Amino acid sequence: MGEAQGGTLVLGGGFAGGYVARLLGKRGATIVSPENFMLYTPMLPEAASGTLEPRHVVVPLRMMCPHAELLLGRATELDVERRRVQLETEDGTVTLAYENVVVALGAISRTLPIPGLADHALGFKTLADAIFLRNHVLRRLEAADAARTAEQRRQELTFVFVGAGYAGVEALAELSDLVRDALRYYPALRGERQHWVLVDAAPKILPEIPRSLGEYAARQLAGRGVDIRVNTTLESVEAHAAVLSDGDRIPASTVVWTAGVRASPVNERLGLPLDERGRIKVEPTLQVEGVADVWALGDGARVPNLATPGEYDPPTCQHALRQARRLAANLAGEVKPYRYRMLGQVATLGRYRGIAQVPGARLRGFPGWFVTRTYHLYQLPLLTRKLRVVADWTTSLFFRRDIAELGTLGHPERLGS
Repeated sequence: MGEAQGGTLVLGGGFAGGYVARLLGKRGATIVSPENFMLYTPMLPEAASGTLEPRHVVVPLRMMCPHAELLLGRATELDVERRRVQLETEDGTVTLAYENVVVALGAISRTLPIPGLADHALGFKTLADAIFLRNHVLRRLEAADAARTAEQRRQELTFVFVGAGYAGVEALAELSDLVRDALRYYPALRGERQHWVLVDAAPKILPEIPRSLGEYAARQLAGRGVDIRVNTTLESVEAHAAVLSDGDRIPASTVVWTAGVRASPVNERLGLPLDERGRIKVEPTLQVEGVADVWALGDGARVPNLATPGEYDPPTCQHALRQARRLAANLAGEVKPYRYRMLGQVATLGRYRGIAQVPGARLRGFPGWFVTRTYHLYQLPLLTRKLRVVADWTTSLFFRRDIAELGTLGHPERLGS
């Protein structure tokens, strides 16, 4: 067991933790993260569809936080009395001392005990999920092209998305664009109908946004042939079918689960006060309730917002960034409560279509799409990453989408085999 000294220790290199370390600047911090990058999750659907190169939606933490130290590992124990954190790294167990520790472990996909879900459904939360989903969808086109019966072909060209929040709607829209573009290279499938199904237990899709924008999004998706099933849940998943609560059994080889997130289960190991959803309870200053020198923010924390009394922040990148700004200032000595009124909400609905709620306006169609892209580009850290994304977007305007399926990437053949 090794032991090292630390000042500010940031557990988690995601959007919240990465920005805290970045905003601390030369005051420095030590980031503990299992990966050496921060994922900009709002651009994940475009990475899945091939509009953006996957490497361009992640930001290396050493570039994003040049004054911070980075240690690849995971926190396993927190000793608030001795101010120590125990970590698991590739080289074994390490113990770090701290003056302040920031817990920003984020969230994972929220799953339910649905028969077959873990075995047959696909997630959409990480970069690996997005790459796997893209490869899976492209392989379904190959399977449809080789299918011997109309039933098999329809099964391969049916895609069920469960969860009609931002992640589900944007992922479905982007991937349907991918399939539509790819089908031009499959002469035998050009006349075949795709079946896209969007399922949600809520009475409408995108419940987080104003009703008029949500209704516009529903009309746009329905106009593209998307089968929207609201007030409906997923009952079970089979190898090649999804069974819904309305009694329908949909033959499909693709079921994507995007029905919400839950706090990282690592929170439960740290001995901090948690709410019923596993989120760390924090004061308005973002300090953990009743624990000195321990702070928390992001999707894994229950963050009260003085601008919306009685409510807690939703798990969005916009709120995580504002929390990070307040927390970095508090660590610098200017301790004030967190207060942030949301500026608006944005979402893309595929190529050249989007919705955006901004101060004084509700935009839809091309203006909504343009504002959404502009906002994400503005929030993406590092000029080099912004330029790479702009280059990808520009390339997609003039060239057809790449349809190479790279499922073997990262899984090389064993030498001598």
